[in-house]
Amino acid sequence: MDLEYGKEYEGFRAEVRSFLEQHKADRPTESLVDTSVEKRSAWLSLLIEHGYWARTIPKEYGGHGAEPDLLETVIMDEEFNRAGVHRGFNAQGPSMLVPTVLEHGTEEQKQRHVGPTLRGEIIWCQGYSEPGSGSDLASLTTSAVEDGDDFVINGQKIWTSTADKAQMCFLLVRTEPDAKKHAGISYILVPMDTPGIEVQPLETMSGSIGENSFNQVFFRDVRVPQANVVGKRGEGWKIANTTLKHERASLSSNAEGTLLRLIRLMKKETSNGVAAIESPIYRDRLMRLQARALAMKFHSMRLLTCSLKDESPGVAGLIVKLQNCQLSFDIAALAIDVMGELGSLYDHAKYEREKGFWHALSFFSLGLIIGGGTAQIQKNIISERGLGMPREPKPAKS
Repeated sequence: MDLEYGKEYEGFRAEVRSFLEQHKADRPTESLVDTSVEKRSAWLSLLIEHGYWARTIPKEYGGHGAEPDLLETVIMDEEFNRAGVHRGFNAQGPSMLVPTVLEHGTEEQKQRHVGPTLRGEIIWCQGYSEPGSGSDLASLTTSAVEDGDDFVINGQKIWTSTADKAQMCFLLVRTEPDAKKHAGISYILVPMDTPGIEVQPLETMSGSIGENSFNQVFFRDVRVPQANVVGKRGEGWKIANTTLKHERASLSSNAEGTLLRLIRLMKKETSNGVAAIESPIYRDRLMRLQARALAMKFHSMRLLTCSLKDESPGVAGLIVKLQNCQLSFDIAALAIDVMGELGSLYDHAKYEREKGFWHALSFFSLGLIIGGGTAQIQKNIISERGLGMPREPKPAKS
C-alpha cells in the first residue's frame, strides 16, 4: 500500500505552508464572531482568494471555484491545524445556511446571501427549537400568517446561538396550520432588525467564558416578504433536514487541531518538574484519544469521498455527530486534568491557562452532546435508520 501523496500534492502542501508562514500573523486573534466585520471579511476574503476557504463553491456565488479534490482538502486541514490557524469560519451561516441555499434556494437568494456569508459580512442564527418543541421539532407552533405579499410571524424560539450578534435568521414557521405537523412548515430567511423581534440572553453554566451565547427570541407581528421562503411553502421540513445534516457535520469537533493543542499543553504543564506528557497515565489517555481522532479523520475522508461521488454514506454518516461531540469533550477533560487544580480556573483568574479555552471547550462540548439532537436521539437514529432495528415503541393512546 502506497501512502505517499506524490510530488504534485507535496508541492501543494508547500504552497499552503508558504501561505501560512507569510500570513499567519494577519489572522484575527479573537474569535471570528467577535472580530470586527472589516477584519473578519479581510481574512476570509484572503483565504477565499487563495482557495483555502469556500474552495469548491462557485465563483459566481463568492467562492473560489476550484474542482473538489479529497487530498487537497486533507492537506489543507493538516497544515492549518499544524499552524494552529482555523481554516475558514465554522459558524451557522457558512456551515449550515450556505449549503442549504445552494441546494434549495432561488438564484436571487444565492446571489444575495452566499458570498457575504462566506466573507463573514453576515452573521446568521438558527430559529428551530421552541420551549415546547426541541427533540420533537415538527411540533413547533411559531406561526406565519399570509398578509398580501408578506408573512406576519408570531411565536418564540429558544437556545438560539449568536442571536444577539446575528443580522439574519433562518427560521422554521408553521404556514399551514391545518396540515399534518411535518407538512405545514416553511423555511424562511428573516432580517434580525425587523420590527417586532426581541432577543433575550439565556444565562448558562459557562457564564462569561467562551464565545458562544444562547438566547431566546420573541416574534411579535414580524412582517417578512413571502419571497424570503427557501424552497416551496410548506416543504420546510425537507429543507430543515438538509440544514440539520450540515449542522451535525459542523458540530463535529476539529479533533486533530484540538489534539495538537492538547499535546502542546501536555509538554508545557509540569508536576514536580516533570512534564505531563511524561506521565504514563496521561500518555495512555492521550494515545487513546489520538486513535479516536485518527479514526474520525479517516472516516471524514470516507464521507468526503461519498460526497464527491454524489453517493449516500448511509449509516457511516449517522455516527459523526455522536462520536465527535464526545471526543471533543474527552479531549477537553484530559486537558483540564493535566492542569490540575488550575484547570478549574476561568474568567481571567490570576493563574488561568490559555484564557480559559479548555474550560470553555469542556462546557460547550458537553452542551453539544445535547444540542443538535441529543446523544440518545442520535443512537436511536443510528439503530433505526442505519441498522434497521425496530422503532422505539410509543405509549398507547388513552
